[in-house]
Amino acid sequence: MLTQLYIDNIAVIERAAIDFEPGFTVLTGETGAGKSIIIDAIYAVLGERTSKELIRTGAEQACVSALFTGISVQTEAVLRGFGIPLEEDGSLLIRREIRQHGRSSCKLNNFPATVSMLKALGATLIDILGQHESYKLLEPETHGAYIDSFAGTGALLNEYRDAYKALRELRGALEALESDEGQKARRMDILRYQIEELEAAQLRVGEQAELTEKRDEIRNSERILRGVGEAAALLHGDEDTNGAVTAVTVAADALEQAARYAPSLSDLAQRVRDAEFALSDAAADVSDYLDSAQFDLSALDEMEERLEVIYRLSLKYGETEAEMLAFLEKARAELSDIEFSDEKRALLEAQYEEKKREAVALAKQLSAKRRAACESFSKRVRAELAELNMPGVAFSVEQARTPLTGFGCDRIQFLVSANAGEAPKPMSKIASGGELSRIMLAINTVLSDIGTTETQIFDEIDTGISGEAANKVGLKLRGVSKNAQVICVTHLAQIAAMADNHLYIVKQSEKGKTFTDVRVLDHGARVREIARIIGGDDITPLKLKMAEEMLMRTEVKA
Repeated sequence: MLTQLYIDNIAVIERAAIDFEPGFTVLTGETGAGKSIIIDAIYAVLGERTSKELIRTGAEQACVSALFTGISVQTEAVLRGFGIPLEEDGSLLIRREIRQHGRSSCKLNNFPATVSMLKALGATLIDILGQHESYKLLEPETHGAYIDSFAGTGALLNEYRDAYKALRELRGALEALESDEGQKARRMDILRYQIEELEAAQLRVGEQAELTEKRDEIRNSERILRGVGEAAALLHGDEDTNGAVTAVTVAADALEQAARYAPSLSDLAQRVRDAEFALSDAAADVSDYLDSAQFDLSALDEMEERLEVIYRLSLKYGETEAEMLAFLEKARAELSDIEFSDEKRALLEAQYEEKKREAVALAKQLSAKRRAACESFSKRVRAELAELNMPGVAFSVEQARTPLTGFGCDRIQFLVSANAGEAPKPMSKIASGGELSRIMLAINTVLSDIGTTETQIFDEIDTGISGEAANKVGLKLRGVSKNAQVICVTHLAQIAAMADNHLYIVKQSEKGKTFTDVRVLDHGARVREIARIIGGDDITPLKLKMAEEMLMRTEVKA
């Protein structure tokens, strides 16, 4: 459940730490006091889209943190999938920062997170129901999700969607084979030409670099031989002059003689002797190079021609031999696919039919589970509506067969008849705003029994109702709070009086700035607030008495 909400620089709220208790909590206050801002802040930590407009005027950034305790198995599973542990006390802290400049950031228990991660977690933590969500009931596309939640089809639906995805991919592969025969022939001609050209070249990885190196050696053979010859002369010397090897040998001998009398010179003498050996080996290698060096000038033209072939091919098929050879393999594979398209089509068609049978079987299983759930769901919603002062409303679920879609083979739609004797019709043609709110509450009450989320927030769901209907809605919200934490933004005294906990949102102005404060009301303060809701700011003894009686009746019913 939501235990604490911390808000920093969100709209008119400069700073607020709100503690939430289990059971049924109401938020009340005058219009424009900031109740909707609190809901917006909760939306933010749930990963919903936010705007920089939320940042308080004059601030560089805003922050919202939410602490959750009593984490459900579903939430823990999502966290585990992200590799994020719970705190030692089993709690979860979600933090989201919104910046005027630069990217916003999210954290889960101080681990970096993404908005999509927050959204995935939010679906298991809190369910927010308001006017916007109520109006979603007017969209038949949303109705199937309610039935699937009630029926518990999650695992089966995922299995079906995997099969349906594979079916669509196979269908796409088959359609790709259904090309024009003339187009196919033209493509085969192009591929054969490319393959023949590349095969004829007999490319080898690294050949271009090797040929370039050999060509450059032949082109510069005179410079090479002149340089190596000069080095050989300096190393070996001639009849008149000692070379470097001889000079180092004499130096090593001299140091060894000196070391007989000065042992400290022994290491130095050895180093010079080692230099002699290394220099002798190098001199021998220089001589060997001169003896074996051969530069075939006649091969230069052949090398140039080969390099030209490789360069020309590289312009069409890839910069390197590896890229050109990869192009060749791809062309061979494509040509094979076209040449053996009939055989491939037959194989794909067999796979398609097999996957279709699997998808259809899973869709039928889904449909059967939904059919059983639809009747039970309808009965329970009707019972809830009767308790919400809507006994004359007939609610039913229409399940129609459709071709396979990502949802299965069903189209599910909620039907309503507001008056006795009238045929049920789609909700978009019947329900008013007040009716939608109560229908949404009835549906959510039914779903609360299966524990989809730990916390349910109702944002002004009481719009369009009053009198006894308001009493019934309040009682229903209290009933829902037996299975989940319920937080409700309301303008109705009947509902406010039903709550276990009461938070008052008040807006104040100081030094030209507007601030919103959140206060926990005790019994006496609750009486005054409910009296204000009943009749405005002019709080009379009669209104106070009425408010007191409402609270007393509620406490007795509890």
